Amino acid sequence: MATLEGPEAKLPVSGASRGLRIAATVLRTIFIVTLLTLTVRVSMPQSETIWTAYETPADLIRFVLGLALCLWLGSQLLRGPSDAQGYRTWLYLGLAAVPFAIICLVAVW
Repeated sequence: MATLEGPEAKLPVSGASRGLRIAATVLRTIFIVTLLTLTVRVSMPQSETIWTAYETPADLIRFVLGLALCLWLGSQLLRGPSDAQGYRTWLYLGLAAVPFAIICLVAVW
C-alpha cells in the first residue's frame, strides 16, 4: 500500500459506519473517564493532604503510581481505534465494561 504525500494525500477510511463509530467512541470515552476518576479517587493520600504525602512512603508510592496511570489513561483517551474491528471491539467491550466500571466507582466513592 503506497502512501501519498502532498495535496494528493487522503485520510484512511475506517470502514465503520457512522453510528458504530459514535457509539463506540462514546462508550470508550465513558469507560476511560470512569477509570480516570476511579484512579484519582484511589490514589489520593488516605489521611493527609496531597502536600504531606511524602511523609508516608505508602501514600507517596500510591500517589506516584496513580499519577502515572492517569497520564497513560489520558493518552489512551486521545487515541482512538484505527479500523472497523477496533470500533466493534469497543462497542461490545463498552456495553459490558461501562456498567461494571460505574458500579465500581459508586462502591469506592
